[in-house]
Amino acid sequence: MTGEFMLIDNIPVEIEGEKNLLSLIRKAGIELPTFCYHSELSVYGACRMCMVENKRGGMEAACSTPPRAGMEIYTNTPKLRRYRKMILELLLADHCRDCTTCEKNGECRLQELAERFGIRQIRFKNTAEEPKLDTSSLCIIRDTNKCILCGDCVRMCNEVQNVGAIDFMSRGAKMTVSTAFHVPIADSNCVGCGQCAAVCPTGAIVVKKDTDSVWDALSDPDTKVVVQIAPAVRVGIGGKMGQKAGEDLMGKIVAALKRMGADEVFDTATGADLTVMEEANELLERLENGGKLPLFTSCCPAWIQYAEKKHPELLPNISTCRSPMEMFASVLKEEYSHSSRRVVSVAVMPCTAKKFEATREEFKKDGVPYVDYVITTQELIQMIKESGIYFSELESEAIDMPFSNRSGAGVIFGVTGGVTEAVIRRLAENKSTTELRAIAFNGVRGMEGTKETVVPYGDRELKIAIVSGLKNAENLIRRMQSGEASYDFVEVMACPGGCVCGAGQPITDAQGKTKRGSGLYAADKMCSIKRSEENPVVMSLYSDLLKGRVHELLHVEYNERNR
Repeated sequence: MTGEFMLIDNIPVEIEGEKNLLSLIRKAGIELPTFCYHSELSVYGACRMCMVENKRGGMEAACSTPPRAGMEIYTNTPKLRRYRKMILELLLADHCRDCTTCEKNGECRLQELAERFGIRQIRFKNTAEEPKLDTSSLCIIRDTNKCILCGDCVRMCNEVQNVGAIDFMSRGAKMTVSTAFHVPIADSNCVGCGQCAAVCPTGAIVVKKDTDSVWDALSDPDTKVVVQIAPAVRVGIGGKMGQKAGEDLMGKIVAALKRMGADEVFDTATGADLTVMEEANELLERLENGGKLPLFTSCCPAWIQYAEKKHPELLPNISTCRSPMEMFASVLKEEYSHSSRRVVSVAVMPCTAKKFEATREEFKKDGVPYVDYVITTQELIQMIKESGIYFSELESEAIDMPFSNRSGAGVIFGVTGGVTEAVIRRLAENKSTTELRAIAFNGVRGMEGTKETVVPYGDRELKIAIVSGLKNAENLIRRMQSGEASYDFVEVMACPGGCVCGAGQPITDAQGKTKRGSGLYAADKMCSIKRSEENPVVMSLYSDLLKGRVHELLHVEYNERNR
């Protein structure tokens, strides 16, 4: 071993730029327990579960201690085992123990570590109070009595999303995580992105469920249930259903929904193709007629809420295009408007903010929403398991007519940069296969939070920015406002990495998120139609159902009166 190294449990481990002992220990094949550590968040060091013992008997937090050459540490001594068990007992003494009915049962980090360390008895009196549920939000539910004060949600909301809807309140034994002045979360700055729920290790913040309503609709013989499935769902379901992470499982999802009682099942990628057509046309119209630039995308409902609450001055810059879900939903409701049965439109989404979007007044006709219910990938998984369906043994089924075609451009909407790539494909004058492949290498792909690219269009160049994560969006907006940067087109996704990393998806690590993105690009390769304008279903809609009604069914205007 030629580089610097240290001893971990008497095993020499080379230091290769790791920022903390925790990373080095995990590289050595040892899984230290943690509650408050997330590599994408700042180091908080509150839970103290990752403590290690040095050769002098002292203890250090592995998450906040940088490795140094010559260090000797131990990760599994009698002192450390007693220490970790004590922490777990104290947490459990102040925690709800109705684990079997908790939304996080089987996926709770506290439950997992209690099992790992063999906690069978708790020596301290249970001081947990009755549940204090905040159900005001359409997207998430908060239960402060299940909070272990790890701070993950606070740091996510403040550092990554720049929303600041929640923070620590009070001190000592009275400390809690809450909104300002303890107002209901729905009355706060919350934008419904749900990323707080995605990092919460317990059941303190969970996705709000709408499965009971969907079951009622599926079971009603007088109701026609029409389902659309977002692109990111097909690559997010695999890990929890015994399939490969990131695998395209659209066919199996269709088969499962049909078994559960869905009448018609479609792909939201068809709606994404409509969005590409309309958004590209809007960009060109603004470029040619001196409209407001840059044009910001409008696909992400959490981003729309963020703009409404923090940057209302940017609302004229946001595309008037509805999101793919809402575009497709309006088409579906029109298509089945003459059905002899009541039509219920269900959207399966990777996103919690879509639940709020579906209830907006802008997306209702005569008081009836175009999307009746939104369920997340997590909820779909729960429904499949509840049905007793052997998902791995299902034979794939095709989506239904008459909307059975979608392009690869629509499919890649679910990953950061996908909307931009789809629009570039639409605008590119050169439609060759070579040019199509070249677009993929011009900086639009990758899971980075901020990306920039320049593409030629006619006698000019279009400057494009792609951001995911609302703090990255805020930084970009400030650069534009200060004159440091200017763009013609900006894609914004609230969730870091895009919809494949939405809060409604099963929780995974960075590698799992990357696999999901790769899964959508792989699905794109398998689509014979690569560009939205080549989708015959889309062109047929323009000449038939949408004729003379494009603005009515496909567009919306967000302004201050809608806030």
